[in-house]
Amino acid sequence: MQTVELTCAPALDTAVREAWERLSEAGVPSLARNTHPGHRPHLTLASCGTAPPGALAAVGELVAGVLPLPVRLTGLLSFSARSRRRVLSWSVVPTVDLLGLHRRVWELLDGADEPNPLYLPGRWAPHLGLTRRLEPAELALAHDVLGRMPDLTGVFDAARSYDGTTGATVPLPG
Repeated sequence: MQTVELTCAPALDTAVREAWERLSEAGVPSLARNTHPGHRPHLTLASCGTAPPGALAAVGELVAGVLPLPVRLTGLLSFSARSRRRVLSWSVVPTVDLLGLHRRVWELLDGADEPNPLYLPGRWAPHLGLTRRLEPAELALAHDVLGRMPDLTGVFDAARSYDGTTGATVPLPG
């Protein structure tokens, strides 16, 4: 698996990590428990098996031309995971600029092996992950802990690609 991700500027990164910690301290399995050395708050724009040759370099050039990109987070989103479990995320407002970037990234990834359909234009719900695979009681507790998440503005200031085979994150442009 390869991804294209936008990473958060320091203030936004801190706000997401604080939400992770609040959940973790309450006993909710949050992303604060992810021990991968490259793990940090991010917005996934694309996920596929393998990007076409040269595509990630082209994506890096594209993204470099639009960063920093303002963003607004608003409310919580819950996605189905395996069985009855749910994933909890902080919703990212899909602005015209963000949706345009997303579409252009996928145009550059045209021909990628195994594109994840949940990240394709028209199906993508932009979000910053807070948890993974919660049981219904854990999801209810997470909502109690976080309450009504306030709208928050911030900035995406960098991009990267994650390689699921090697576990490496590579800055874009690289």
